[in-house]
Amino acid sequence: MRLTADGLAARRGEDLLFSGISFDLGPGDALVLTGRNGSGKSTLLRVVAGLIHAEAGQVTWSGTGGMRPAEACHYLGHRNAMKAELTVQENLSLWKSFFGDFDGGAGLSVAEAAERVGLGGITHLPFGYLSAGQQRRMAFAKLLVAHRPVWILDEPAGG
Repeated sequence: MRLTADGLAARRGEDLLFSGISFDLGPGDALVLTGRNGSGKSTLLRVVAGLIHAEAGQVTWSGTGGMRPAEACHYLGHRNAMKAELTVQENLSLWKSFFGDFDGGAGLSVAEAAERVGLGGITHLPFGYLSAGQQRRMAFAKLLVAHRPVWILDEPAGG
């Protein structure tokens, strides 16, 4: 699988946030974005994930069998996308069922994913009871329960 961006540009309202962004990533590659607040990092990640449209340029994915980028990747934003009143087990089961697995791999069980992030003994607790750090780690467990070849992480170290 290859992820290629060519000449990307995006706006927020009337403001051009960035333009001329290009990169080419292959298996095992990583791209780290840095910059000041409001510079368009999150917007660029959302464009790459196919969640918003670019003002200019294009993102191409090879090896996805014609699937849209959003179907071939995990996107983890600032929020954890978990229901506070549901248990960790219920949240992760929901995401495992919702996402399913992308061709070529299989996600972990809920128990295995929780163990991988070092929180195997607390899946019975409501997600809202967890500390901010535990919540973020369980958000990463969400990425493990359904196989996706590309992970797009916005501020992954937050929390």
